[in-house]
Amino acid sequence: MTNSSATQKQNGYGFALVSLTSLFFMWGLITSLNDVLIPRLKAVFELSYTEAMMVQFCFFFAYFVVSLPAGNLVKRIGYKSGIIIGLIIAGIGCACFYPAAAFQSYNYFLAALFIMASGITLLQVAANPYVTVLGDSETASSRLTMTQAFNALGTTIGPWIGGILILGSATSAVENSVADASSVQMPYLALAGALILMAAIFSILRLPTVDVEDDSAAVDPSEGSAWTYSHLVLGALAIFLYVGAEVSIGSFLINFLGEANIAGLEESDAAKYVSFYWGGAMIGRFIGAAAMQFIPAGKALAFNALAASVLVALAVFTDGQVAMWSILFVGLFNSIMFPTIFSLAIKGLGQHTSQGSGILCLAIVGGAIVPLLQGVLADTYGVQPAFLLAIACYVYIIFYGLKGSVPKA
Repeated sequence: MTNSSATQKQNGYGFALVSLTSLFFMWGLITSLNDVLIPRLKAVFELSYTEAMMVQFCFFFAYFVVSLPAGNLVKRIGYKSGIIIGLIIAGIGCACFYPAAAFQSYNYFLAALFIMASGITLLQVAANPYVTVLGDSETASSRLTMTQAFNALGTTIGPWIGGILILGSATSAVENSVADASSVQMPYLALAGALILMAAIFSILRLPTVDVEDDSAAVDPSEGSAWTYSHLVLGALAIFLYVGAEVSIGSFLINFLGEANIAGLEESDAAKYVSFYWGGAMIGRFIGAAAMQFIPAGKALAFNALAASVLVALAVFTDGQVAMWSILFVGLFNSIMFPTIFSLAIKGLGQHTSQGSGILCLAIVGGAIVPLLQGVLADTYGVQPAFLLAIACYVYIIFYGLKGSVPKA
């Protein structure tokens, strides 16, 4: 009877993990559309790079504002209810793009992005730790990496779709701002419908209830707060810098590939190459999910961060095809970073896992701050030299993988 119960439990976990992959896919697709949205809104509203990066600032600032309240909410209502509410809020945010385009207001677009990101933040706070506790704690990094691979599938498809639907009608000179802005209406309205439909489906699914407060692997369950764990705090900084570097690179790719000394591509064509960046992350996560069954997570993280920093350096100090493909291949080595940092940082938190998850999702605000800083550098020194900022981010991640991720009793 015990074996039968364990088998049923594992089957339930498997079904839950399969269901959760759809969430990772959707928020990946939505997030990567920002990379297409930035050049479109930059052209329509005649923005500087710094002003255009407000798209990422408002999107990722929502993580800073919403993450801790979301962590507390999920702790009270459970993972499933948190997922449903997150889907609904994200759907409302997507729907708000329609009136934003109709009123031709950049501020309305930024508000819609904030609402949409608030829903995605709640999804992240609920789904990421849920995946880590649905099975053996020793394979949590591998399991989260696998689900993140479907997130990367969404980020791979997103720029390609956005390039066709949003940038496909772009002209070299913006002659009709209303028409250009209206190109975002139907894609985001379709996303709104899909998210609301997913909320309805998850409301009727029977998912396993997991009490993370019973995690026996806690380093010291008597501690009163997740903030007392140094590997969590250092991990939060690693998340901040990783997300900042990844988002900054993605945000500038279309403009970088349009530079005359790099590839001189039109925006709609460059958007399709952005899919190679995110596609590398997808492939790397599938490979990483298998490889990390045998390779220590910290060492794998440090190796990937080192490789990413070398590739960014090549993109900065060379031109043409070498620079182009170097920056695109960074995605391959970004692949395992988020899930690996996340799982290392919450390892052993026990009853503080929900709070720790909220802190880590709060650190995703790096996606708001770092691109804004890179925007200032791009306006001052040019798009290509501005990528040096990403190298500094990866250097810290090397440290975290080798030293900072080790829990201290």
